[in-house]
Amino acid sequence: MIRKGEIQDLPRVLELIEELALYEKAPHEVVNTIERMEKDGFGDNPIFGFVVAEQNNTIQGTAIYYWRYSTWKGKRIYLEDLIVTESQRGLGLGAMLFDEIINIGKSSGASGMMWQVLDWNEPAINFYKKYKARIEEEWLNCSLDF
Repeated sequence: MIRKGEIQDLPRVLELIEELALYEKAPHEVVNTIERMEKDGFGDNPIFGFVVAEQNNTIQGTAIYYWRYSTWKGKRIYLEDLIVTESQRGLGLGAMLFDEIINIGKSSGASGMMWQVLDWNEPAINFYKKYKARIEEEWLNCSLDF
């Protein structure tokens, strides 16, 4: 079952984020907290949303998104993370979460969706290719930590 994320889901969602960071060989990079996620997702000015995949009353996956604006394309939905716990991968939960983010974007009038994938993550790349996603090579990711 896919449903909108709720504040009480955040501890499990943070566990999934930490699991993803471990998979991506960067567990030391996660500095987020439940308190920050409560404020940023449920405070006066929420800046992200999420949906969860539940099986047997346990959250097995999540998709975290936010809105961005493209000067070329207009409103876009940005999929920050699509996470399914390792033991549940390959059972269709990722597709259900991905489809739900597409539906949220379409119903909100977005012109499309954007996300990133690590160049070595072949299972994810192959998953996105099933959707006929364009995987661009010419753009370089930039970031600046404050």
